[in-house]
Amino acid sequence: MAKKLQTVRGIHDGLPADVARWRRVEHAAKAVFSRYAFDEVRLPLLEPTELFVRSIGEATDIVSKEMYCFEDQGGDHICLRPEGTAGSVRAYLQAGLTRAGVQRWYYAGPMFRRERPQKGRLRQFQQIGVEMFGVAGPLEDAEILAMARDFLAELGLKNIRMELNSLGCPACRPAYKDRLVEYLTERAARLCETCNDRISKNPMRVLDCKVESCQAQLTDAPEMVHHLCDDCDIHFTGVKEGLDALNVDYQLNPRIVRGLDYYNRTAFEIITDQLGAQGTVIAGGRYDGLVEELGGPATPAIGFAMGIERLAMLLPDEQGAVPDVAVVALGDSVKGYVLKLAAELRSRGLATVHCGGGSAKRQFKMADREGARFVLVVGDDEMNRGVVTLKQMDTGEQHTLTLDAAVELIAQKT
Repeated sequence: MAKKLQTVRGIHDGLPADVARWRRVEHAAKAVFSRYAFDEVRLPLLEPTELFVRSIGEATDIVSKEMYCFEDQGGDHICLRPEGTAGSVRAYLQAGLTRAGVQRWYYAGPMFRRERPQKGRLRQFQQIGVEMFGVAGPLEDAEILAMARDFLAELGLKNIRMELNSLGCPACRPAYKDRLVEYLTERAARLCETCNDRISKNPMRVLDCKVESCQAQLTDAPEMVHHLCDDCDIHFTGVKEGLDALNVDYQLNPRIVRGLDYYNRTAFEIITDQLGAQGTVIAGGRYDGLVEELGGPATPAIGFAMGIERLAMLLPDEQGAVPDVAVVALGDSVKGYVLKLAAELRSRGLATVHCGGGSAKRQFKMADREGARFVLVVGDDEMNRGVVTLKQMDTGEQHTLTLDAAVELIAQKT
């Protein structure tokens, strides 16, 4: 017996009920982001592996453990994109847009990370991302965060909170890292293996460890917000003032560090308590050095990203596509005529299914199973007279009338 074929572990199908929720997320994003003058871009799934090594950082979990990489037939080292920001910067530079003024982009599509599958966290997942190039001020940061808030409001999501931090800059972060490494080294024996590995490679990530015993050792850990240089402190104050002016609620969380090397200054997460420990639904921040790191001129930038599947888990179930009309053909002689009627109904914007002929009982059962709001019945008599019999399924009300009149009646009642 042949082996039963299934999807790869951590990669799921999108069935109609799932897709209905995903589309709701996508439509809300498009509606809100366009109000902030953001344009959609579409970026490739495949990128050079070096792009993510240089941008995300070789010591990050994504690059060291999670990327799907391979060498193609031409000897090029390629990977499936694990996130969207690095590819956006690559596209920004490749298109020669560094002198084109402020660029406001958003995108949606699949990303790939080989991590442990769990609730709302998949190996192929869909992400919506936002990137803005060429803006340096704290008020732009505040507007980006307000846009994230407005997007969640558009979805009707509640019981969420925004958490905010500053990660400093290359001028002030090295001294803070030295102080943090000293603190962590003194407690290394009581930290998990992963944290010990991060002390030398990426010490700020230790603050983000979810292991309770590690968190117990970090209660007095030094915080970046207390080591900011004057410029970063002024910037962070400006962000908070902008959020206050826009009535955006937020909480300060000095433990937000983000998992990617390219972040600086503003960092934020929007969190729900409805998804368990993995409750972050939107995350992002400023990455002023990334464009330069990838070969471009010094360019300030900020963005955020969200997983569509995780947001969709917070939405109520969506009803699948429900036909406006189910067409019933009474007798073989009207089958061709009824096919044309079904096509005409679709051309007038009505979702229409054909019940396939056969007995009237079987066809009405199919119409009921489809959840059609109306059934349009045609037999020899209706065809010869140029009329149809229209039945409203929820009331049982029935009329014999012209097709034009039937369409008008359906439009009035749907």
